[in-house]
Amino acid sequence: MMKEQPSLSLEELQEKVDHWIQTIGNGYFSELTNMSVLMEEVGELARYMSRIYGEQSFKQSISDQEAKEKCSDEMADVLWVLLCLANQTDTNLMEAFHKNLQKKTQRDRERHAQNPKLNERKTE
Repeated sequence: MMKEQPSLSLEELQEKVDHWIQTIGNGYFSELTNMSVLMEEVGELARYMSRIYGEQSFKQSISDQEAKEKCSDEMADVLWVLLCLANQTDTNLMEAFHKNLQKKTQRDRERHAQNPKLNERKTE
């Protein structure tokens, strides 16, 4: 059984990835390479999501548990490469996230509450 890991902030995750890259990974890929890798990983995640939650099916039968584990692994791959890109571009993701949340809150405070498409889903 795997030991439960402590929660880490985005800043701590960025530091952890940077340490791994510098000590084990032998340096970062270029930003452009990592952007391409990010798109590849998002595509792999999309493939699992469409088969688990959408109408597509797997070519070979796998259990629901195995499918969800694969999906979780792909999400972690996406996060890993995003953290790499943030480190490479001197982006503090925690700071960027909070700014983005504030922007969305101000912009969308009324917009989503007044969206009839979203309100229909609540009554179904």
